[in-house]
Amino acid sequence: MDTGTHIVMGVALGGLATLDPAVQSNPALFHAVLVGTVVGSHAPDFDTIFKLKNNATYIRQHRGASHSLPAILMWSLLVSGAIYLFVPEVSYLTLWLWTLLAVSIHVFVDLFNAYGTQAFRPFTKKWIAKGFINTFDPYIFFLNVAGIIAWALGANPGYTWVIIYTVIVLYYIKRYMDKREIVQKIKEYFPDTEVVATSPTLKQNYWRVAITTSDRYYVGSVENRHIEIVDEFYRVPLPDTDVIKAAKNDKNISSFLNFSPVYRWEINTDEDDVTEVRFIDLRYRSKGYYPFVAVVKLDKNLEVITSYTGWIFSEQKLQSKLIPSDSTP
Repeated sequence: MDTGTHIVMGVALGGLATLDPAVQSNPALFHAVLVGTVVGSHAPDFDTIFKLKNNATYIRQHRGASHSLPAILMWSLLVSGAIYLFVPEVSYLTLWLWTLLAVSIHVFVDLFNAYGTQAFRPFTKKWIAKGFINTFDPYIFFLNVAGIIAWALGANPGYTWVIIYTVIVLYYIKRYMDKREIVQKIKEYFPDTEVVATSPTLKQNYWRVAITTSDRYYVGSVENRHIEIVDEFYRVPLPDTDVIKAAKNDKNISSFLNFSPVYRWEINTDEDDVTEVRFIDLRYRSKGYYPFVAVVKLDKNLEVITSYTGWIFSEQKLQSKLIPSDSTP
């Protein structure tokens, strides 16, 4: 989920904590728990600091180790421990448990959008992306905001959030059912379908889909249960060539391949013997463009001239990112 949603969910957990008799009877503990749930609800996304280094590091790390099983325990201990330093008179166990719940819910809800997480590390590095809740879902966000407003106006926070989160759980079930119906319809249309990557949008009735069959990739949309295919690509395996090996050794390309499950690739060589290898994620097509890419340019000796990975919404902008500089490895 986005930062705003994680924060309002942290406030919601603080309200739910008032149902705990220990929290309800101790104002100091309540305030400590509220800070713990708000900070804990955002803590796994502190890995955005990697963006200061470069896109490759950010893409490889974001929602990776920071959202793993050991990290859930680490974040909860760090956040609750820091708070406890300022209020040592409160019950640390209660503070830690509510903070742990906040961190766990952050990682849990991130499983349901198209980006996903590596939540089951260290047992597996597989990306889990259920793809039926948008990264920013206005229904979830504004239900939480409504709960905060009701709380501020005097409503009982515990019961308010029980009602709101009952509605949100039902909403998750509905969205899961919507996705299941879409996948079933696609499999009826393409019997040899292997994988369907779904990306919900802000519109409830509009989804982006990337379909993998035995020999092709199909990119399209589903609107009001109507499937429209807009692009089709042959599923060509990566060749085992020196060019591809050199490309895969580049940090930007390796980060992209570590993250993207559905992509196509292109190789082009110009008159100066510069070879460009481009990887294009097929899940995020928007306005006729595929914005998530990885590109590397190699000289005739297969040394990296320049490379880039990230979100780019025009070819002109992409080429500006690929201008070699003294700082480019």
